[in-house]
Amino acid sequence: MSSTFWDQRYSGDDLAYGQAPNEFLLSMASRLPETGNALDIGAGEGRNALFLASRGLHVLAVDQSQVGMQKAQQLAQERGLTLRTQAVDLQDFDAEHNSFDVISSIFVHLPTKLRAAVHQRVGTWLKPGGVFLLEAYAPDQIKRGTGGPKDPSLLASLDVILGELSGLEVEHQAALVRNVTEGQFHTGEASVVQVLARKR
Repeated sequence: MSSTFWDQRYSGDDLAYGQAPNEFLLSMASRLPETGNALDIGAGEGRNALFLASRGLHVLAVDQSQVGMQKAQQLAQERGLTLRTQAVDLQDFDAEHNSFDVISSIFVHLPTKLRAAVHQRVGTWLKPGGVFLLEAYAPDQIKRGTGGPKDPSLLASLDVILGELSGLEVEHQAALVRNVTEGQFHTGEASVVQVLARKR
């Protein structure tokens, strides 16, 4: 899905995926550092990046949609938060080694090769002790009409994702069905995978 697709999705006055942070991110917040630098990839309109910023982290939100990043900046200003944004395709994004204490990836669905490359880079981007947190739709989600891509090649199993995160110590892993209610595009019972992993 192109930047044009996402620009159109985020062009309305409403927030496509709601204002609240992702429930999995919220449930794992106590296991995340409260200071330092964070990266939110595929940040959309910024709901999860803003949550991390509200906890005291210095957050960089990246997304291929310029419209989404502009809305994230506007929301940050309205809430009195500081947020750095960068409109960039993840294929073209890189960061210095040992840069981040937290990296979040919430419902970011990438082509196979790019997803594997990004997940391998996560291990270099994280500082020692840093945490990577991911929730994404599982392959079984393709049978449901409750959100996510319609292209099965953009969905990966838990085992595949864990294999791409070699070198990180997995502290939480799950493949489950849960109710996801996040704006108008994530609505109902969904098959998801969840990971929280730490760089030692």
